[in-house]
Amino acid sequence: MTANKRDYGDLLVLMALAGFTLWYLLDAIRVSSAVQNLLLILPLSLVVLTIVALEVGMRLKKGTLLIREEREGEPLHRTLPVVGLFAAYVLSLETLGFDVATVLFIAAFLVLKGERHWPLLGGYSLAFGFGVAFFFAQMLPYPMHMLILPG
Repeated sequence: MTANKRDYGDLLVLMALAGFTLWYLLDAIRVSSAVQNLLLILPLSLVVLTIVALEVGMRLKKGTLLIREEREGEPLHRTLPVVGLFAAYVLSLETLGFDVATVLFIAAFLVLKGERHWPLLGGYSLAFGFGVAFFFAQMLPYPMHMLILPG
């Protein structure tokens, strides 16, 4: 049995994430409080801050906010293919377009993580990939390279 030790690392990461998010949001508001400027920044900032608050609250409730739990990480031989897949995704964006590359990345990632239910894999990849591509195509003020969706 291993003893849990005090660890401030997780708390520092959470506080840094919350601090950076607040700084970025306040700076964006200071520069321009126009709706177009805050349309993406404000909701995402609120999501990040909510997640941080929930995590801190759950850890306080469990009494593990400053406790390092002994756990095994994912082995390197299972992490490197994901890093390679992400690199391939980034390199393929210009050729395949953001929409198709995102769908293929999500599908390949799910396969790497062991998903074998093909209707779920295909449906989720198509819905999420094209949904994200459509969202960014509508929200960003500059055109994105798309293969299927209108850019």
